[in-house]
Amino acid sequence: MARHIDPVCKLCRREGMKLYLKGERCLSPKCAFEKRSYAPGAHGKKGVFRRKVSDFGMQLREKQKARRIYGVQERQFRRYFRSALRVKGMTGVMLLLTLERRLDNVVYRMGLAESRAQARQLVRHGHFTLNGRNHNIPSYLVEVGDVVEVRPTSRQNGYFKLLAEQRGHRSVPQWLEFDNARMVGKMVAMPDRQAVDLPLNEQLIVEYYSR
Repeated sequence: MARHIDPVCKLCRREGMKLYLKGERCLSPKCAFEKRSYAPGAHGKKGVFRRKVSDFGMQLREKQKARRIYGVQERQFRRYFRSALRVKGMTGVMLLLTLERRLDNVVYRMGLAESRAQARQLVRHGHFTLNGRNHNIPSYLVEVGDVVEVRPTSRQNGYFKLLAEQRGHRSVPQWLEFDNARMVGKMVAMPDRQAVDLPLNEQLIVEYYSR
């Protein structure tokens, strides 16, 4: 499976905004975007963000922004869009809600990881069960009623022990439930557009793929 192996802070700098790809680090003074908010590359300081951007450029940047936030490759993202076309409702909204239902995103939304990339790694390493069965596919689309639980053996891991102690201040969206003591979460409803607290204009993504 293809994955991004270059510094992810360059992605934030390219989009001209924080994508919070490193979790808590993005909120600290160590964040690379705080030090260098211009675009990466030899000509980044020359004000690439001040150039007049075409309609196509705006659509492309919005699509890239969504892909990078959720950590999805182009081919898979295009499949999600085609699937959203077949669902009743606004295509752009359906696309975002599909991405929200990914298992790695659900793990992140439950507060079990600092970033979606970390959540994806935890899922791939087999630290979770889905409806009582071991599950290691980050792209699985969680359904209403599905139960996501940290495996009993993984709870002895130092990471999850520390997480259980520090997680008290973390909140989960209304379409999810999470029991901190048992390390068990459940999807109780389908997410809606208001639950997607991301600076994305999904209509531009629809226009990009509708050219």
